Amino acid sequence: MQLTTNCLSTTSSRQSVLFQHHPIDPRLFLSVIVPARNEADNLERSLHALRNQQQANGLPLPSGLYEVLLLLNNCTDDSASVATAYQQRYPAFPLRIAAIQLPAETANIGTVRRLLMDAAYERLIKVGKPSGIIASTDGDTVVDSQWVYQIMQETQSGCEVVGGRILTQADGNSVRRNHLRDVTYRMLVAQVEACLDPQTYDPWPRHFQHFGASLALTCEAYKRVGGLPNVPYLEDEALYRALVRTDTRIRKSPHVRVTTSTRMHGQATVGFSEQLRYWAALNRANKCQLAEPAGAVIRRFRSRSQLRSVWQNRFGLVNLDLLIPIATDLLIDLDWLRNELLCNRYFGQLWENIEAKMATGKWAVKWQPAPITETISELRLFLRTINSNGNPLR
Repeated sequence: MQLTTNCLSTTSSRQSVLFQHHPIDPRLFLSVIVPARNEADNLERSLHALRNQQQANGLPLPSGLYEVLLLLNNCTDDSASVATAYQQRYPAFPLRIAAIQLPAETANIGTVRRLLMDAAYERLIKVGKPSGIIASTDGDTVVDSQWVYQIMQETQSGCEVVGGRILTQADGNSVRRNHLRDVTYRMLVAQVEACLDPQTYDPWPRHFQHFGASLALTCEAYKRVGGLPNVPYLEDEALYRALVRTDTRIRKSPHVRVTTSTRMHGQATVGFSEQLRYWAALNRANKCQLAEPAGAVIRRFRSRSQLRSVWQNRFGLVNLDLLIPIATDLLIDLDWLRNELLCNRYFGQLWENIEAKMATGKWAVKWQPAPITETISELRLFLRTINSNGNPLR
């Protein structure tokens, strides 16, 4: 069966065709979507983890609470046989399987994940669950035993989106050190952000990830942004940007965890496997990864926090005395900033426009990328300094 793509705003019956023969349990509240292409070697482990989901007390989750939508696309291996055999072995497990053969121009992860997320949205809406949850993972990923439970706990605390912590298997991959160094840098940036521009719905401890291997959001949030953006790859990043742009409450929870592979030949043209190949090339050239300098990270978050305070009172008289130091620190024009402050509906949209301006202006000239090892040391020093001065983060 060949399918073309559809945005949520123009959804036809094509999403429901994928799983139209699978019943929808009226108790359904969370639908897990799993795109898989030639994952015969990994699929059983992934399904096993999804089948054995538990509550905090170790008991199984209530029957009918969640289902798994598995979409096998353009497979040329035994993925279909593996999935079917698993379904037959565990008939009580709500595994819904569909297989499609997409034309070359749409045979990409963006298309597949969008079809799946639209289908999950439609199924949840059909049973009257606009606050139901679409949870995304991958066919080469093993979710934690409390993955579903912890996602639901986070959404019940008031957030609309949950980015899960994505760990990698400890194998002999030559770029694992690069990966761990990159994670260290990004975790330090997340901690600095939590210090300088804290959000009540995403408190410390937290992390920095928001990717398709572990990303969950409510149907309401999915509808608000018009569904998954129509891009061939990096679709998770595009969705995240759309959610940030509309001030969606996003939690990057350390309690929601998965483990994924570190293969260098992934199914997507661009993604984690491409990052691994980039690190491998750096190692061969004996070069160090570059990153945003610590000074830029600190100044950016401080300015964003100050601007957020101004934003909250934007409908009154805008105090230019408050905007002047922000514009100065961000190296952008004051009049342009004032106009943007007044004409944007969401703070996330305002900040996105500011960062785009910074990327092509004086900021980019002043703050050149620095060796990641140097930035890590400076961020650690900054955090030690503010912690010693009584900051509550530890």
